Amino acid sequence: MVKTEYITVQDAITKGSGEVSLHGWVHRERGSKKLKFIVLRDSSEIIQCILKRDDFDEKTWDSIDKIQVEASVELTGTIAKDERAPTGYELKVSKFTLVGESHEFPIQKDASKEHLADHRHLHLRSRKMTAILKIRSTIFGAIDQYFRGVGFYEYHSPTLQAVQCEGGSDLFDVDYFGKKGVFLAQTWQLYAEPAVFALEKIYTIAPSFRAEKSKTSRHLTEYWHAEMEMAWSNFDDIIGHGEALLKHVVAAVLAKHNKELEILGRDPAKLQPTVDKPFVRMTYTEALKILKEKCDMEIEWGKDLRTIEEDKLSKLYDVPIICTHYPKKVKAFYMMEDPDDPRTVQGVDFIGTEGYGELIGGSHREHDIEKVKAALIEDGEDPSEYEFYLDTRRYGTVPHGGFGMGVERIISWICGLETIKDAIPFPRTMERYKP
Repeated sequence: MVKTEYITVQDAITKGSGEVSLHGWVHRERGSKKLKFIVLRDSSEIIQCILKRDDFDEKTWDSIDKIQVEASVELTGTIAKDERAPTGYELKVSKFTLVGESHEFPIQKDASKEHLADHRHLHLRSRKMTAILKIRSTIFGAIDQYFRGVGFYEYHSPTLQAVQCEGGSDLFDVDYFGKKGVFLAQTWQLYAEPAVFALEKIYTIAPSFRAEKSKTSRHLTEYWHAEMEMAWSNFDDIIGHGEALLKHVVAAVLAKHNKELEILGRDPAKLQPTVDKPFVRMTYTEALKILKEKCDMEIEWGKDLRTIEEDKLSKLYDVPIICTHYPKKVKAFYMMEDPDDPRTVQGVDFIGTEGYGELIGGSHREHDIEKVKAALIEDGEDPSEYEFYLDTRRYGTVPHGGFGMGVERIISWICGLETIKDAIPFPRTMERYKP
């Protein structure tokens, strides 16, 4: 028996003529007693297929006539160009096999956002979600490619951690065999810093967890975190890698995903400046001045920039903003004081264009052990709980720093999504933990 060789829909379109065999799912269907039109989809593309009653026996036609959306099928036929078809080609089917039935598929065109969320496991099949997931895969690959290309080692820290790094109110507590004081990781940082004294340049892409009581379109309780840490670095090194990484990621998507961006209604021209132009740089103090002069917003020095201020700033430029030297009191204990202004730290946020908020947050790390201890006490923490971390300052400390990048934030920005919930297959928020 000769085995049928199936090709993708896109490969069939590229071939353009002759006999091909395809398998996939029914994206749409319509027809009459004599003629059936099926739009077939697979992971690569969609194609219109024509099935004529006279070409099939009665049993086969009966299954064709009753076919519904999302049934899986195998088709063989002749492909030809047809400008009227959705993707410019049409398949005249000569052989049909029903593989998996589908009845009353629960997602229709007018489905609400809540209904789509309840059926996320099926909504992943939509052209929109398929496009996003393809871009997501490319972004993860581009992050790996960038860091490996500049000599970083991939390194992994524990998900179960005994100390907090970003704020105790945002921690998820874990019942660890009856013991308290164990949390899901907010970041790898405190367990990454020890490794730079061995590997010097490290990165990771791993889940992080934030118990933020937020219902905004920008927050997830579980998200993927791309983080880096680098020994023998200065503040400019950290900023430079952040800018280069974003440029590399956007360039990778633009090179590969014009079709997916079109499906999402995302204009690539809005992303191209990120690749072509240097990012805008300003200090926190300069940002306040710009907000006052150009946006009529008066912000008291010392207050952190909120979403509304970041959005106003971002809409003034066509490339991301690199904002540095924030007030020390609004940043984490591990950030280094700026030697020229002890009120501020060598911390940086990368703010995305078009109101997409913070994409990267990083800093040069404080390597003076006494300053680290004082900052922990000021945050209400017991330094004795951080002895393993303080050891990195006791034994051969060196200048080092790093940053974290929320991958779903990047996906949301590049894809032009209304909500970050669509940037991940199964979003977890304070209101949703299933399916």
